[in-house]
Amino acid sequence: MFQFEWLWAWAFLPLPLLVYFLLPQVERQEAALKVPFFSQVRNLQHQATGTPAQQHKISAGCLALIWVLLVAASARPQWVGEPVTLPATGRDLLLAVDISGSMKTPDMVVQDKQIARILVVKYVVNEFIERRESDRLGLILFGSQAYLQAPLTFDRKTVSTLLDEAQLGFAGEQTAIGDAVGLAIKRLRERPASQRVLILLTDGANTAGEVAPRQAADLAKQAGIKIYTVGVGADQMEQRMGLFGGFSRTVNPSSDLDEDTLRYMAETTGGLYFRARNPQELQAIYEELDKLEPIEQDGEILRPISALFMWPLLAAILLSAVYAVWRLYALGTRFTSGTSGSLEGTR
Repeated sequence: MFQFEWLWAWAFLPLPLLVYFLLPQVERQEAALKVPFFSQVRNLQHQATGTPAQQHKISAGCLALIWVLLVAASARPQWVGEPVTLPATGRDLLLAVDISGSMKTPDMVVQDKQIARILVVKYVVNEFIERRESDRLGLILFGSQAYLQAPLTFDRKTVSTLLDEAQLGFAGEQTAIGDAVGLAIKRLRERPASQRVLILLTDGANTAGEVAPRQAADLAKQAGIKIYTVGVGADQMEQRMGLFGGFSRTVNPSSDLDEDTLRYMAETTGGLYFRARNPQELQAIYEELDKLEPIEQDGEILRPISALFMWPLLAAILLSAVYAVWRLYALGTRFTSGTSGSLEGTR
């Protein structure tokens, strides 16, 4: 629907009339320059631009319309769209994803091909994000430092895009698990107590940061934040050796994964610890996380508003330009008529 946000602005509409009738009029003074052929100039001007009464009506009408348009623009006209209801149920989920250098390890097997961990994580987590239609999602990326890449929002597409654009090493080569949890506490502590959830995914141990993971877990417990931890990485991987890769050996690419700490963080805060050794297990973990019970919360109703003040303002500017041109034309006619009259008088 159409409405004026500032209806009180229309109180200024009679202001020109009040100024005209209430302020004292300027006293007329005799002209300082005597023009003997003034009556001839005035007659020619009336023939070109109309009678004084007609000119007065046109001028008064233009000025009145310009003033009405300016007042209308000042009243802030706007179009209010149909109400949009935001989801009435859901959780506040922060996703903390490890983008340290070790996430490039190619120990995830997809169709007999070894794929880097981060690529599989992005694919699975993006599918998880797409299913969170009624949840607010936020994204924390951490390496040597932890960064809030996306605050809590219903805009799942943006969160997914920011995760896709994350590059390994942007946050440093090491792993600051404790700092990531500390940043999540800072962002979730003001949310309702029953809605504070953090899902943390990493492939290593805490090797950087100011806060120890166990200490951060204790703080999260005090803040009422539930942490679900996911340890990603295969237990075995064939590693080629030699100049031309002539022989191989079996290694454990997840030897640095600190499962005890991740398990402690989950159990302390009332969450769960999951172990993902391959893409299938990682997919199953996020499907299990889908079963978290949604928390009822007050629904929000928004009405999109489009400002329209520019249209009456533009009309006032254009009409002012037309009025100015018309006045210049009238003045030009006076000058031409006056010149012709003076020439005729000298002959």
